[in-house]
Amino acid sequence: MTATNAARAAAIQQRCAFVLLGSVQTTLIFTLASIAVPLPAIGREFGLQRADLILLSAAYGLTFAGLLLFGGRLADRYGGRRALTAGLVLFAAALAVAPLAPGIGTLLAARFAQGAGAALIAPAAMAVLRTALPSSAAYSRAMATWGGLSVLGATAGNLLSGVISALSSWRCTFAVPLVVALAALALTPRLLPDTTPSRGRTLDLPGALLATTGITLASYGLVVTDTRPWSSADVLVPLLAGAALLVGFRYAERRARDPLLPPRFLLDRRRVLALAAIALSACATSMTFVVLSLHLQQVRDWSPLQTSAAFVPFAVALIVSGRAAGHLIGRHGVRTVTAAGLAVGAAGLALLALTGTDAHIPYGYGLLPGLVLLPAGTAAAFAGAAVLTTEGVPQHQTGLAGGVLNTAMESGPTVLFAILLTLGSDASSLASTGVALAAVALLTHRTK
Repeated sequence: MTATNAARAAAIQQRCAFVLLGSVQTTLIFTLASIAVPLPAIGREFGLQRADLILLSAAYGLTFAGLLLFGGRLADRYGGRRALTAGLVLFAAALAVAPLAPGIGTLLAARFAQGAGAALIAPAAMAVLRTALPSSAAYSRAMATWGGLSVLGATAGNLLSGVISALSSWRCTFAVPLVVALAALALTPRLLPDTTPSRGRTLDLPGALLATTGITLASYGLVVTDTRPWSSADVLVPLLAGAALLVGFRYAERRARDPLLPPRFLLDRRRVLALAAIALSACATSMTFVVLSLHLQQVRDWSPLQTSAAFVPFAVALIVSGRAAGHLIGRHGVRTVTAAGLAVGAAGLALLALTGTDAHIPYGYGLLPGLVLLPAGTAAAFAGAAVLTTEGVPQHQTGLAGGVLNTAMESGPTVLFAILLTLGSDASSLASTGVALAAVALLTHRTK
């Protein structure tokens, strides 16, 4: 084989690896978002109260966020491809159980298990991607696209779940991620390179236990504020216990020989701001879908199919911005694109807060402008922030970087979402999120 043919074959292999891993990453967030629109139908079938529906909606995200740091360390310790395969097996098995659930208990268990599988898959996929793209420039370009895949997955989950529920049953919404997971399992040995495990590293099990339990309890305490007052034991006990465990995790990491999250990893101010940008962008997207989906169906009396159709411009703007983000980063710099994306997203939220929840303002100029600006901004912000988060990370910590990045992504739709929803009306929550995005945009722009 000539050098030219070998280079062409290597490029095709890298492209196939990225498509496979990107599809898996998109599917993880699709699965997180896809249950939002069918929740009323699930509640009617199983006779559930609002609190049950809130827990069902959050179950996947709780284990996903809680186990991500440990999943990243497992990927670094045992090799990304091996961890990816194990996560896909668990994820696919849980997806196969969910449509057969006879009641809320089985469905909840399946959602928790799906989140656990996703927590292993997400950082492992980034570790494999780093091996598949050994060139730093190629990896940075890939991460610019990678950042927008999660927003795309959330958008697709909300759109397709409404269509599937309208045409069939909520149980069929699990078919899409199941097919992707099975296809990924079949293609992984053929398309993805093997990764070298870091045999000399320990797992820091005490740190993993403290982090996982702390994040899960604190997230649960914030989630139940939707149905319980802040002063109730249902909120305070898990919230304070989770906070105490996370403080314990911080001190334990200082003493650990091989910490789960090295303290120096978060000393880079640009990385911290990038993680804040990811969390807030994910929160803004999730809040917009939830608030406007309920508004359109409960206030304007739209059907689930009409509600899904209302978000089509959102998806189009997201795809266009995501495709342009890599080129813009190469031309204007990652910090500039990230800050500009956050500012545009903040403007979109401001418009939605002013006109989006007013039933007397038509869709065309009440909702549509904000539903275009918000995804255009957050897609660019996600792309830039993903590059900033992984910039300068050594290869043996790629799984850790993936765990931290995805933890920020999951904390947005759970922790930040729960906090911001308590600020008053839907318009107030949207406006407050926009202010937070604008603040991070300003700090990112000023940080060298």
